Amino acid sequence: MAAPASPPPDDPETLKALLAEERAENERLRQIIQAMQRHRFGRRAESLPEDQLLLGLEEAEQGEAATLAAADIEPASRATRVAERRRNRGALPAHLPRIERVVDPASLVCPCCAGTLHRIGEDVSERLDVVPAQVRVLVIRRPRYACRTCEEAVVQAPAPARLIEGGLPTDALVAQVLVSKYADHSPLYRQAQIFARQGVCLDRSTLADWVGRAAFALRPVHERLLEKLRASGKLFADETTAPVLDPGRGRTKTGQLWAYARDDRPWSGRDPPGVAYVYAPDRTAERPLRHLSGFAGVLQVDGYGGYKALADRGGIQLAFCWAHVRRRFYELAQGGPAPIATQALERIARLYRTEAEIRGRSAEERRAQRQEHSRPVIAALEPWLRETLGQLSQKSRLAEAIRYALSRWAGLCVFLEDGRVELDSNVVERAIRPLALTRKNALFAGSDGGGQHWAVIASLIETCKLNGVEPHAYLSDVLTRIAEGHPNRRLDELLPWAYASAQDLKAVA
Repeated sequence: MAAPASPPPDDPETLKALLAEERAENERLRQIIQAMQRHRFGRRAESLPEDQLLLGLEEAEQGEAATLAAADIEPASRATRVAERRRNRGALPAHLPRIERVVDPASLVCPCCAGTLHRIGEDVSERLDVVPAQVRVLVIRRPRYACRTCEEAVVQAPAPARLIEGGLPTDALVAQVLVSKYADHSPLYRQAQIFARQGVCLDRSTLADWVGRAAFALRPVHERLLEKLRASGKLFADETTAPVLDPGRGRTKTGQLWAYARDDRPWSGRDPPGVAYVYAPDRTAERPLRHLSGFAGVLQVDGYGGYKALADRGGIQLAFCWAHVRRRFYELAQGGPAPIATQALERIARLYRTEAEIRGRSAEERRAQRQEHSRPVIAALEPWLRETLGQLSQKSRLAEAIRYALSRWAGLCVFLEDGRVELDSNVVERAIRPLALTRKNALFAGSDGGGQHWAVIASLIETCKLNGVEPHAYLSDVLTRIAEGHPNRRLDELLPWAYASAQDLKAVA
C-alpha cells in the first residue's frame, strides 16, 4: 500500500523557497521551449549573411529592371538610361581576351558629293560575352617515322602521361569534376545529367572513379599542406559532422571532418592563409592529438573539451572564442526581455568595436590597443558575471551561459597578451561552411574512404580560395604535373600559395 503523501510544510520560509525554486524551473523550461522553437522555425544565425540578404533582394531588383525596360521604349528615357549604365558599369578586367568586331557603314561613298569617305576616328565600346562550357574530344596523333636507308629504325614520340591510364578524361576534365563537386557543391549525379545534355553518357560510378584516383594522387600534397600548417605558431581548429554510409547497418554513421586553419592577415603576418581538413570516424580527443602532432603554439578553438588534452600535453596554449560566449547570451536576449543577457551583449560589443579598429595592424600594435581599450572591459566583466551568477538560480539557462564563460576565462583572455590571437574563431568557422553546403547537397559520403577524399580535395580548393587562386586552373596544372612524375621532394611547389606566386611572376614577365 502506497504511503500517504506528506502534507505541505507550514513554514512560510520553506514555502517561499519551494515557490522560488518552482518558478526558476518553469522559467528554465520556458527558455528551453523557446530555444527549440527558434531552432525549428526561426533564424539560427546571429546576423543575416550578406549573400542571403542579397538573395532576398533579387526578386525586387528583377521587378525594377522589368519596369525600367518598359520605360526605355520612349526615346528620351532610353537615352538617359543608356548614359547612366555607361557611367556606372566600370571597366572590364584587362586579362580577359578581346575579340574585335569592326562595324563599318553600308557604303563608304559620301551621301553629298559621291566622293570616297576616309577614316577620321572611331568609337569603341566593350560588352561582356561568354562561351558556354562545351565538351570536346582531344585527339592525340603520334606519327611513326622510319629510315628509308636501313629500314630498321622506327621512331615515335612517347604517349603523353595521363592521370588515369587508359581512361577517357584529360586532367582538365578531372579537375572540372572535382571543382564542381567540392567547390560548387554539385553532386556527381547532377554532373552526369549535365554531360548527358551534351550527348556524353558518363555513369556516376565513372565520375566517382575519377574523383577517387585524383584524390589518391593529391594525397601527398594534402599531407604537405597539413605539415606546413603544423609548423605555424598559431592555428584555428574546429570540426563538423560528416555523415557516411554504413552498409552493414543499412543507414549512415556520423564521421567528423576536422579543420585546421591559418590566417595571419588580420595582424599582417607573412605566412599565406590555408586550411587543411582531416576526416576521422569519430570525435574523440585522440584525433586532434594525432592530427597536430608536432604543433607548438596557440590553438584557437570553441568550447569543445576534447582540445584540453592538447594543452595538457604541453607546448600548446588554448585560446577560446568570444563568439561562442556571445551566442549564448544572444539566444536568451532573443527569447524576450532579458536585461542581464542584454547587458552582457553590450559589454562584449565593446570588445568587437576595438577589434574592428585594429584589424590589419601589426601584432604589437593590436596588443597595445587591447591593453588600453579591451582590458578594462574584461576587468569589469568578470566580477560582474560572478556577482550576477550568485543571484541566479543555478538551473537557469542564464546561469549556464555565465558558467560557460567563467569556466573558460583564462583562454578567453589570451587575446589581451598576444596580438596574433583573434577575438573569436570565425576564421575556421567560415572554412567549415563549404563543407556544410557539400553535405547538404550530397547528403552523405559513400564510405570512410569517401570522407578522406572529401578532406583531401576540399583542403586544396579552400586554400586556393583563401589565396586568390582559381581552383580549376590550379588542380588541372597540379594533376598534370603529378601525372608527369613531379618529384615528392618538391611538393612545396604544388601548394596553392606557391602556385599563386608562380602565376604572379608569369604576369610580371
